[in-house]
Amino acid sequence: MKRRKFIGQTLAGIAGLAASGQAFSGIIIPQKKKLGVALVGLGYYSTDLLAPALQLTQQCYLAGIVTGTPAKAEQWKKQYAIPDKNIYTYSTFDSIANNPDIDVIYIVLPPALHASYSIRAAKAGKHVWCEKPMAVTVAECQSMIDACKQNKVALTLGYRMHHEPNTQRIMQMNKQLPYGKIKTVTAAAGYFDPRTNHWKQKKNLGGGSMYDMGVYPLNAARYSTGLEPIAVTAQQSTTRPEIYTEVDETMKFTLEFPGGITAACETSFGKGMNDLQVTCERGWYKLSPFQAYSGIQGVTSDGKKLEATIPNQQAKQMDDDALAIMNKKPLLVTGEEGLKDIRVVEAVYRSVAANTRVTIR
Repeated sequence: MKRRKFIGQTLAGIAGLAASGQAFSGIIIPQKKKLGVALVGLGYYSTDLLAPALQLTQQCYLAGIVTGTPAKAEQWKKQYAIPDKNIYTYSTFDSIANNPDIDVIYIVLPPALHASYSIRAAKAGKHVWCEKPMAVTVAECQSMIDACKQNKVALTLGYRMHHEPNTQRIMQMNKQLPYGKIKTVTAAAGYFDPRTNHWKQKKNLGGGSMYDMGVYPLNAARYSTGLEPIAVTAQQSTTRPEIYTEVDETMKFTLEFPGGITAACETSFGKGMNDLQVTCERGWYKLSPFQAYSGIQGVTSDGKKLEATIPNQQAKQMDDDALAIMNKKPLLVTGEEGLKDIRVVEAVYRSVAANTRVTIR
């Protein structure tokens, strides 16, 4: 009876502490381990942004790499203390299935390779993070979604803006309508690319400004309105036809949304652009820049600032995604979100080919 009384009093005490917010303050509760991430493709984005960001993350860490360049493998091994068993080539990629250190495979390859490597990652039983654009075709996007569902692994995309607080505020506004109904959106993203022989200029690798940068204004038009476009009219152009022989250097496209809302969008490898503005019945709000790595800033027509900051966009994105996976919660960006963008991208190219307005289906 004394033992029962002691247990009862102890439990009652813990319950009281829980109610006061002090429960377990001195007790160490085992936490789930961080997710091990393997980066596939060690180009600029992995080298200069994702790998450094993985040194700042709390919920995941750089566990492995996949590269076809031995010199890169050796350099990364030394810089990040990656064990030999977690270093793979593209020919040994599938054996990653046997490595318990790696929970997530992050695909950072040209778009034409996204579907094949995402499917292989899913079949290896690993969660899939894939850079934007999701893939080159809607069919490829669907194949990625299906493979991840069949293998019971998560699939999310590197839409880091969805994790950024000022962008999230823009998303909230399409529901709250603080300046009345939305009338028009303008969105533009581009930079001058001096390269003359890069995968972004190769059609078979998924190059072109619309795939690479065009997803930013396209996705921004969708999240700003909270709607799906029903039609598009697009025009493709280049100032350097000797370089852009296979793909688009610049793309302008006008999206039509339900309710008469329109979005004038532009993307380019030939000039710098980085603006998003939403015009409403009683005012406007904008972000400029709206997709820069260094931070997002904005203002409203009545002078309110949109200037929330986070230490690192990529770290926030990866921590959010890792935490969702570990807690079995919905991911912020699903494969379906990426597919919706590619459906519009396909319509943009159909519009260019036909030189007319096309319905998005």
